[in-house]
Amino acid sequence: MLGDLAIHTDPFDAERATAHYAKALALGESCGMRPVVAHCHFGLGRLHRRSGDPERARQHLMVAKDMYDGMGMGFWLTQVDAE
Repeated sequence: MLGDLAIHTDPFDAERATAHYAKALALGESCGMRPVVAHCHFGLGRLHRRSGDPERARQHLMVAKDMYDGMGMGFWLTQVDAE
């Protein structure tokens, strides 16, 4: 959530958002929390798209989409597609 908040601040704080997502991603992976990991990849995808790095954005969004699909999280699949 802190990463999401940092994306929507004015001015945009990509460095802070990246740090929050990295911390949450590491924690989610170490605890086996797949939905948290998927959400982190989704957030990183949005972050990189906003930062002007479409290739990195696409990579993270595809990971998120694959994870959401594997967990049957249909709502989030539509969110990734909209992004």
